[in-house]
Amino acid sequence: MPPNLTGYYRFVSQENMDNYLRALDINVILRKVVCLLKPDKEIIHTGDHMHIRTVTSLRDYVMDFDLGVQFEEDLGPVDGRKCQ
Repeated sequence: MPPNLTGYYRFVSQENMDNYLRALDINVILRKVVCLLKPDKEIIHTGDHMHIRTVTSLRDYVMDFDLGVQFEEDLGPVDGRKCQ
């Protein structure tokens, strides 16, 4: 079993974030917005289940999943993509 990652993680920096987002083919307007955000993460790790809440000044985003189980993340509200 992996170590328990439960905790609140404060944003520190995002060096080269614009270049990273450009490589992912994220449009320029969304890249600018993302680079202005300073997201914190709240993680609740219970057994094999993870609940990750991203906290920003714009909106919060929640992701729930079980470790070792493939899942689809719907990024529709962000950029219209779905990820596995």
